Amino acid sequence: MVTVIVTAAMRIVPVCLLAALLLTGCGAASGAKGKTSVVAAFYPLAFAAEQVGGTRVEVTNLTPPGAEPHDIELTPGDVGRLQQADVVLYLSHSFQPAVEQAVAGAHGKRVDVLAGLGLRKGVGDEAGKSDPHVWLDPVLFARVVRRIGDALGEPAHTKLLVARLQALDRDYRRGLTHCARRDFVTSHAAFAYLARRYGLHQIPITGIDPESEPSPQRLQRLISLVRREHVTTVFFERLVAPRLAETVARDAGARAAVLDPIEGLTASEQARGYSYFTLMGDNLRQLRSALGCR
Repeated sequence: MVTVIVTAAMRIVPVCLLAALLLTGCGAASGAKGKTSVVAAFYPLAFAAEQVGGTRVEVTNLTPPGAEPHDIELTPGDVGRLQQADVVLYLSHSFQPAVEQAVAGAHGKRVDVLAGLGLRKGVGDEAGKSDPHVWLDPVLFARVVRRIGDALGEPAHTKLLVARLQALDRDYRRGLTHCARRDFVTSHAAFAYLARRYGLHQIPITGIDPESEPSPQRLQRLISLVRREHVTTVFFERLVAPRLAETVARDAGARAAVLDPIEGLTASEQARGYSYFTLMGDNLRQLRSALGCR
């Protein structure tokens, strides 16, 4: 919080004593040159805000490049920027507990992008959890984009991004219609919305939480299933250790390959100019190869 002293001449002088502990400097919470300051919980929301807001917004992504977003810890500066931002974009349902806790003290507009989307529920050990990975379904992500567009007041740019997502949806429909197989194995259960949209069946090694550990019995059942169903590929992701996926692939005689849940970009991907659409295109090519699509 920035303390404001009003002099007798009614001049306002900002004092940065407490702010220095929370922010990178006085005025850091406000967008530069009159821009709307937006704090996004992780990459897909930051990408959407940048695309929709254009030059009128200044976007901060709370999840650093290469970091797995589920368990990020916020610095005092992160908390300060979040709580002073004009708009905060985040996901509820314990996707990022530290962010949800900090959002409670935010002074700006708070946008829970999952609100009203009818989320899939966890089963078994994950009963009571909800699956947040809606951005991997272009149709659902378009709904998220519209919500962000409403918050930023940018209908024209919103329509352009939604149109690109609709085109991506058409690419996926065409690319995954004629396939020899419909089952695919993933390191964790991030692709249920994508699978449902395009008539596929996700077989996850771990659940919604990528840090969960399957039992030895479950691993052995998965290995047997991969052999029996002639699954050619076991997918892992860049931001989580691939040990389990590589074990299943090796023991079942399959290959291991990346299917990206697009929870963040690595520093290398950023340097090469990758984006949400780049990674979704890569995912489609990987799925087509693994499923024997023509």
